[in-house]
Amino acid sequence: MAEKGFRKWIITITVITAALLELIDTTIVNVALPKIQGNLGATLEDVAWVVTGYAVANVIILPMSGWLGSYFGRKNYFLASIIIFTVASFLCGNSSSLNELVLFRILQGLAGGGLISTGQAILLETWPRDQIGTATALFGLGAVFGPTVGPTIGGFITDHTTWKWIFYVNIPVGAVAAFFALTFVRETPRDAHGKPIDWWGILLLAVAVGSLQTILEKGESEDWFAKPYILVLTIAAVLGTFLFIWRELSTDHPIVNFSILRHRSFAVGMFTSFILGFGLYGSVFVFPVFCQNLLGFTAQQTGELLFPGGICTIVMMPFIGKMLNRGVPAQFMATAGMALFFVFTFMLSGSTLETGQTDVLIPLLIRGVGMALLFVPLTTLAISELKGAEVGQGTGLNNMMRQLGGSFGIAALTTLIHIRQAKHRSDLLTNITPYNSAFNMRLNMTEQKFIASGKSAIDAMHMAYQAIEGAITRQSLLLTYNDAYLISGFVMLFSIPLLYLQPFKKSGGAKPPVDLH
Repeated sequence: MAEKGFRKWIITITVITAALLELIDTTIVNVALPKIQGNLGATLEDVAWVVTGYAVANVIILPMSGWLGSYFGRKNYFLASIIIFTVASFLCGNSSSLNELVLFRILQGLAGGGLISTGQAILLETWPRDQIGTATALFGLGAVFGPTVGPTIGGFITDHTTWKWIFYVNIPVGAVAAFFALTFVRETPRDAHGKPIDWWGILLLAVAVGSLQTILEKGESEDWFAKPYILVLTIAAVLGTFLFIWRELSTDHPIVNFSILRHRSFAVGMFTSFILGFGLYGSVFVFPVFCQNLLGFTAQQTGELLFPGGICTIVMMPFIGKMLNRGVPAQFMATAGMALFFVFTFMLSGSTLETGQTDVLIPLLIRGVGMALLFVPLTTLAISELKGAEVGQGTGLNNMMRQLGGSFGIAALTTLIHIRQAKHRSDLLTNITPYNSAFNMRLNMTEQKFIASGKSAIDAMHMAYQAIEGAITRQSLLLTYNDAYLISGFVMLFSIPLLYLQPFKKSGGAKPPVDLH
């Protein structure tokens, strides 16, 4: 039943705060990994499990969060998720070994999945059905803004204090969110309580989704199928997925109710959410690497560059929610969002080694507007036909697809960067020949520069070749990152036809509230 007045807004703030806790933690740790590595005496490969463990646990719990909310009661599950996440944050900060940290990050990821999908379901219950666009826009503030500002916050904390505080900062926020959730969120019926638990479904889901997420997180760094465990996980992911789907379709009490795919808007929305995740997380991944590896920006400077675009998203979302409520077709706004995202990637695909902070500001602001135009309409389209218990199931699956889309995007772009870098380097090396007058001129000028600084002719020649080698490496990386921007933009652009497979609906006008209990 929809809430009114103060209670509606305090529940909304509580849900957004809890969602921000989880979403910021998906990216806040990344910039602190080198310090964690040094402090705990771990290798870079091992410390990466701090991120991978969290992501795997998160994506496993998301599709079953609807059932968990139905089994324990949505309020109880949401409150438990906040408390466990907060306690896990303390334990992460207090870890004295890498094994402890990875274990508690997995616990944090399991709790975080409940914060996102259950929080979104509570928000949709709290607002009237005719204001679903506004509710989605408010939730989207955290979903888009969190991953964007995570590196900024992480960089600031890491630069000014110890890495442990990236976890400790969650404690007071989590305590306040838990108090408000306990006080203001209403109880919901425990519809699944007392019914048989689909243990086989839980096991197969964990194997299928967990294996897939691990492959996406670790595959590229492990040279994909060159490592036996990646091959084993691939087989587990494929078999686990088929067996899980068969199990859920054949049992009377499934952990994931695939019958909600009968709604065309939701079925298509699963794909569009995947594309949204690809663009959201893929672009946030490429841009910092580009800025820090090539342009020489610090982690904090890179985070500060992303911040104005995040603010732009926040400012835009309430207006987009109102436009949806007034009946503006979500497909049109999402089309504009995908087009703006392509403009953002197209502008950055023309970057040079002289590109500065002011040059990337306008594209990032365009991205901020585009993400607001994407998240709210796409989520609204996906969940608009869901009612009752379907809301919890739908939000869980929808969030899982966005998360998997981000993982696929990062894995695909990382692989693309390695492949294209080798191609561009090979192309550039064809110019390194004594028969190329431009190369000879560049080599002689560089050599003379070193001789003028007091180096011997032999040393100057070696240093000149090293300088040209460095220039080739930087130029090949630049061309590679430009390719990554352009390809991610085309993925978004070519996905526009998917939007028009979803039925047009007007969300404006007065509609009676629907009891979601």
